[in-house]
Amino acid sequence: MSSLSIATATEVFDLVRDDLAAIEREFARQSASDVEVVTDIARYLIAGGGKRIRPLLLLLSAKALDCQTHSRIRLGAVVEMLHTATLVHDDIIDEASTRRGRPSSNTTWGNAKCVLAGDWLYMQSFQTALEERNFRILDLLVSLTQQMVEGELLQMEKLGHLINEEEYFDLIFRKTACLFKVSMQLGAVVAAAPDETEQALGEYGRNLGLAFQIVDDVLDLTALEDVLGKPVASDLREGKATLAVIHALERGTGADREAIRTVLADRAFTRVSHAEILAILNSHGSIAYAMDTACAYAAAARQSIADLPDSDAKRALLWVPGFVTSRDR
Repeated sequence: MSSLSIATATEVFDLVRDDLAAIEREFARQSASDVEVVTDIARYLIAGGGKRIRPLLLLLSAKALDCQTHSRIRLGAVVEMLHTATLVHDDIIDEASTRRGRPSSNTTWGNAKCVLAGDWLYMQSFQTALEERNFRILDLLVSLTQQMVEGELLQMEKLGHLINEEEYFDLIFRKTACLFKVSMQLGAVVAAAPDETEQALGEYGRNLGLAFQIVDDVLDLTALEDVLGKPVASDLREGKATLAVIHALERGTGADREAIRTVLADRAFTRVSHAEILAILNSHGSIAYAMDTACAYAAAARQSIADLPDSDAKRALLWVPGFVTSRDR
């Protein structure tokens, strides 16, 4: 690892502010439809904000390789459209009522319209990507979409059941880390980087995405609802066993395991409370274990780009893992 200093949040924002604003405009332009309800739902979702971390990664990947073409803006909008489409479908599948502190789109427009709007966003993201006339880009996006859909189906099959760490990491790669990985790879593709550089940047995205989802799962268990912007402990209520829960199941007493199994099976905190589950997790150091694992993946992400030439973009990429592991929402 070089002695290159890690950027500050202000430096990162200054570096990408104009490009992120351009991506927002491109996203809005590409998500306008002749069918008014599609445009309305898309605009509502765009206005909901979000971290925009996936287009940020694509921008930084391209910038680290000195790419300044419009492709980075177009594809930044593509990955955010894809991500937004998955959120629409996830909220329907999970029967979510809120997203980022606001009513979820399906509570406003209903499931049927939102399923179709999500499908439209998926197809529009591919239509936009087609403008690049690059088969490698399409190959990455097709594989990504298949992985995400397979991840959602696998998770649905496992709801209410106990899973091991290997199954957990396979799920979160498909559902989250794969899009982080592809966002980084797309930055390399538009910069016409060699395969080994694309692979290294993809590995950064994979490790960062795993860290991101582990932290998300910990926050679901521990955060305050008004900070998180959605109901806490929703994973357990949906029957999902995440890393801290898996850790406690492997190390807990018979009574501990039975309490966790009860919540997963009931998909509710009717017989066992959220506070009781948190006490079990903390007694076995399971929350700390999950956060330590996230930090290890964050460190691996930084190591993945050790051979990149020093630049402001590389300094920004060294900053992102710390942001991911220290956030509160």
